Amino acid sequence: MTVHRAFCSKRARRPRRHSARSPRAIRVLPRGLEAATLHDAPDIAALRNAVAERLTREYGRGHWSSAISERGVLHALSISRVFVMRRRGRVIATLRLATKKPWAIDVSYFTSCERPIYLTDMAVDPTLQRQGIGRRCMEQALEVVRVWPGCAIRLDAYDAAAGAGQFYEKCGFREVGRVTYRGNPLVYFEKLL
Repeated sequence: MTVHRAFCSKRARRPRRHSARSPRAIRVLPRGLEAATLHDAPDIAALRNAVAERLTREYGRGHWSSAISERGVLHALSISRVFVMRRRGRVIATLRLATKKPWAIDVSYFTSCERPIYLTDMAVDPTLQRQGIGRRCMEQALEVVRVWPGCAIRLDAYDAAAGAGQFYEKCGFREVGRVTYRGNPLVYFEKLL
């Protein structure tokens, strides 16, 4: 797949200058997490779709079965900070950080703070899971949010066998609530910084 130039505005293609405290200024972070580029969109979409297919095979159809297009990844790149981890040049993990609240988050469940950052779209290559890659991504996400600066990371996980709630607890996140949004049972987690 190629990056669709019609979708990318001139502003999105032209590099911008950022202050040292800006997350976009963090191009390469220790231990391998780096800011994604427009050219990573096909690989990110393929990775996220592979994870969705694996979850569907293991747990049946659910909201986690949704596929993402390259265009969807390009949109995410235009409105948030998307990061990837590579091994031998191949994208093996991804996550997205944003200041805008995702549709499924009800802020009344979370500790009040001035600048929360929302983590979504985390995925690790299914063939490389349970090797510490996800934990390294989370450690790096915390470093990015501290520099942003952010006061907390907020996220949700499916309240189902396909959900990653136990993983987030092991990474030091605290459960703050359980809700059902549009028929999807969710668990909210946060980590204050």
